[in-house]
Parts: sequence; structure tokens; C-alpha cells
Amino acid sequence: MVEFSETEISAFRKSIPAGTEILCCCSPSLLLRWNPNRCTNGRNTRMPSRLGMHHGIVCVHGRNSKLDEGIAMQQPENQSKKYTSLFTAIDEGYIKIPQFQRDFVWDKQRTARLIDSIIKGFPIGTFIFWKTHEELRHIRNIGNASLKPTPKGDAAMYVLDGQQRITSLYAVRKGLIITKNGESVDYKDLAIALDVDPDQEEEVVNLVPPTDRRSISVYDLLNQSLKYFMANYSPEEIQRIDVYRTRLQGYDFSVISIDDYPIDIACEVFTRINTGGQELTLFEIMVAKTYDQATDFDLAAKYELLISGDGNGGGKDLQTAGFDTVPAITVLQCVAAHLRNQVKRADILKLPKKEFIGAWDTVTSGLFSAVDYIRSVLRIPVSSLVPYPAQLVPLTYFFIRNEGKHPTALQNKLLTQYFFWSGLTKRFNSAVESKLAQDILRMDSILKGEAPTYGPEDTLDMTEERLKYYWFSTNDGFCKAILCILAYQQPKSFESNAIVHLDNSWLKQVNSKNYHHFFPRSYLEKHGVEGWKANSIANITIIDDFLNKREIKAKPPSQYMKKFIRQNEDIAEAMKSHLIGDLATFGISDDDYETFLSKRAKLLLREISKRLPTTPLASTATAG
Repeated sequence: MVEFSETEISAFRKSIPAGTEILCCCSPSLLLRWNPNRCTNGRNTRMPSRLGMHHGIVCVHGRNSKLDEGIAMQQPENQSKKYTSLFTAIDEGYIKIPQFQRDFVWDKQRTARLIDSIIKGFPIGTFIFWKTHEELRHIRNIGNASLKPTPKGDAAMYVLDGQQRITSLYAVRKGLIITKNGESVDYKDLAIALDVDPDQEEEVVNLVPPTDRRSISVYDLLNQSLKYFMANYSPEEIQRIDVYRTRLQGYDFSVISIDDYPIDIACEVFTRINTGGQELTLFEIMVAKTYDQATDFDLAAKYELLISGDGNGGGKDLQTAGFDTVPAITVLQCVAAHLRNQVKRADILKLPKKEFIGAWDTVTSGLFSAVDYIRSVLRIPVSSLVPYPAQLVPLTYFFIRNEGKHPTALQNKLLTQYFFWSGLTKRFNSAVESKLAQDILRMDSILKGEAPTYGPEDTLDMTEERLKYYWFSTNDGFCKAILCILAYQQPKSFESNAIVHLDNSWLKQVNSKNYHHFFPRSYLEKHGVEGWKANSIANITIIDDFLNKREIKAKPPSQYMKKFIRQNEDIAEAMKSHLIGDLATFGISDDDYETFLSKRAKLLLREISKRLPTTPLASTATAG
């Protein structure tokens, strides 16, 4: 029994003609009369709660569903194809390998065994093709052979299962040279010995022509004329060649064609039969769906260009801006937010290719504006500090809708409040898609110069005592928001007062040497401080990794700070940039960790309060 999700049902909901009779599996004797607007069994007009399929028959289960329509999927078509017709279809551009398939990985030995199995009449599995008029990103060449495009207006057949087999057979048929891992493999070399019985257990296909016996290459066997055979082989050998050739060309390849399925369903089929349950990502599906040869739009290439640039320094890229960790799903959500104000998977999948391609430049421009805002106004230099990539989606939406204008002072304040509120409250730990839809509405308010509404459930529950012992983790949205506050201060080197350089390569991990426990953890633990107290966010500073590794190590702050006080005449300014005050008052001179935590937690709470909207301040107002 296969059941369909609401996404799948929605994709097919218009495919059943009115009046179609549908079997109800809950009551096998009951046939339902299909109505495009309402499903009814004559006794109850409430909707079915589930739809499924048994052997191509649509089945209805239960009642009270929110669905307003059902689906009927066309049953896959079983076909049988000969070697010649199968590979003529490849030559003419009808059979394609979608780009989401893995690379060709079979070695020559496996190809030889495949040919041997065909000669012996063994089953070699079924090819599954998806027939569709959608143009997907696909492999354009196999080895040294360029593949023709599908004739305009015709449907292509994309290989969902059997890519390794069909590539092997095509390579042999065409005598291709395929390079893998720097090594070229010549498929013209596969040869069949002519002095052995094809039905014997021994494999008859050799990786290279044998030197001690007569043979024929599989390529010649399939492609040469009778005149060639008569000129090069004896009558007895030609008889054996005819047996081999007849078996190869006459083999019935089993083919299943699924016609006109939506791309997400076709990809689900691919996932189930190829990757052991490892689902294709939404980005991989959209790469296939949005590919357009006419406009040279390749989403995978566009995303790579967005992240890393063209390698020649031309144009903008996120890596140069320090935001190269922005994931592909975030970019897709930015596109959907711009086009539909919704970012659910189903919303993204429904985006028409032409509309998606048309929006790309607008969205990436808006994304760059959002990144510029984060870097310049919020002073967050790298993407690894941003609490959630999802925060870029509403900001990108804002800058697109703001049409290139600079935010007003009020808008800057409201955007800053939104950014820190969503980070400090760990907003995107769950239900990301629905929350982004809500936050897009908040951006609409900010665009009008109005403060968004934040309810009681959006308040930040944080006090000095909680902050003192809040466990530091780079996977925690609250901690990363605190790191953003620290980055805003433009922290300076204890040694030289130079601004600390930050980059994504270090900041991705919790043990980054840029993250310094001002009271080193090893020092604290040696003096009986429990680990959960030592690893407090209030104990974290952002410093040069060199100082952390070479100068500070496990020394107490009273000791390592003496050296920096002597070297840096502006040490007080440097400490202020880390939200640390007078060394004596903060308990640093006598290594008083509790005093340090209390003093620093108060300063951090003060900075938090500056950045939050009024409603979410309830719990911080009494916190020092």
C-alpha cells in the first residue's frame, strides 16, 4: 500500500475526471463517485482523511480530511525494448540522465559482467524512466560523446533507475573513452573470445582482447557490417559472432515508464529505489526543475556563483563578504518569500520555472543588501555568527520590497530589534517555515514605518543569574546572538588594540581559538569550578587565535593580563570592547570568577535590553 502526502495529493488533485468511481479500502464494497469540489459517498459529504493506491487503483481511507480533492495517478507502463531502439533513443536525445543522479562509478569489470549476463540471457533488472515535457538539468555528455538535446516540443525520458547499467551499455555500444579519477577507460577494448560456448559458466567477455585466442570487440560486434566480418573472420567464427550479436541485439530490456508525474513525485520514486531512503534535498529537486538551456539557467551553477564568485574577481559573491556559509535552502526560501510570501517546501516546489528564473537576480540583490546591512549596521562580520540562516529570509524580503532605498532611522531600529529578538528567543529552533511567514508580515509593518507586534509568548526569559551560568554552545541561537553583541563592539586585541580578525573557518566550531574563556576552563576546573559553571557564555570573549593558543593557554587572568597591561597602554579601551570593565572591580586582579560573571552578566543584559522591542523586555527589566 502506498499512501500519498498532502503535497502529492495537491499536485494531482485535478487529474481525475468528474464522475470517476473510486474504491474505498475501508469498505471494499463501497464505490465513491468523484466530484472535483467534494468527495461524497452519498451518505456523508465530509472529506477522506487519506488517499492511497493499490496496483494503480485510487483508494480512499476514512473521513474528516481537510483535503477538498483527491488524486488518481496513472499506473506505470511496463515496456520491453531492444538494444538498438533503447540506444537510438539516447542518440536522438530522448533518454536523459538527470543531474541529481550520482556520477558513473562502475568499473570496466562490472560492465563486462553486464554484457556477459545479457549474452547468457540472465535478467539484469529494470530500467525506470520518467517521461515528461519538463526540461531538467541533465548530463550532456558521456565520456567523449556529446548527447543531443531532446527535440523541441517532445517529451524526454529521464533515467530514475538503471543509470550505471545504461551508461555502461551505451559506452560499449559507442566505444567511448570515459575518464574516472584521472584514468581513461576505453570501452572499445571489451572483447569476446570466439572459441568458447556462450552458455558455459565461464564469463565470455574479456576486459581486453586476449592475445592467445581469436576474439572480437563488443563494439565491432554491435557496429560492424557483414562485409567486415567476412573479411576478418572464418565462416565458423562468423556463425559464433552471429549468435553473440543476435543475443545482444535481441535482448528484451525491461523498461517501466512513469508518465507526466510532477517532479517531486518523480524524485520520491528516485529516492526510494536508488538511495536507500536518503531523500533528495529540496535544492537538488529545484536544481533539476528550474534548469533552462535556452536562458542558460543552472541553479547549481548560480548558487555556486553566488557563494564563491567566478574566480576572476568579477561581480559580487558571499564568500568575499564573509557570508559563504549561507545554505542553499535559505536562498530558496528567499525566492519563495519574495514571490509568494510563504516558504514551505510545497510553496517552493510549486514555483513555476519561468517565474523562479525571473526572480533570481532580484532576490540575490536583496540578499546582498541584507548581508550589507548585517555587516555594516549590526557589525557582524561573518555568517557563522548569525544565530540562524533563516533570519536572512525576512531581511532579504525587506530589502527587496524597500526597492533599493536606505532604511530610515526608525526602520534600522526595528530591524535590529527583530534580528536580536529572533536570535535571543531561539525563534528558529522549530517550525521555521510557519514562523518565517509570520515574520514576513512583521517586515511589512517595518516597511510602513510601524513597529511589529510581539506577543507575551515572544518574551525573553533571562535574568542575571541564568545568564551567569548559561552553557556556551555555537549551536545555540541565544549564545550566537550574544556573540553578535560582542562582535558589534568590534573587540580589540589585548596585546595591540588591533581589531580582532574573524573568519568562518574558525568560527564554525565550539573549540575555535577565537572563542576564549576569559577564565580558562582548565584553570577553573583545576580550582574546583564545575564544568557547567566554567563554560558560561558570560565567560566568553572573542580574541585572536594566536593569543589564545600561545600567550594565554591555561593561565589565570591575573597572570596573563599583567603582560598585556605592560604592552598595551590602552588596555582599558581594549577591555571595554569586550564588555569588561575595571580589572579590579571585575574580580580579575584576584581571580574572583563569581564576581567577574556577575559584573559581565549585568553588562550583557544591558546590551540585550538595548536591542529588544518593548514587549520582550519583561524578564530583563529587573535583571540588573
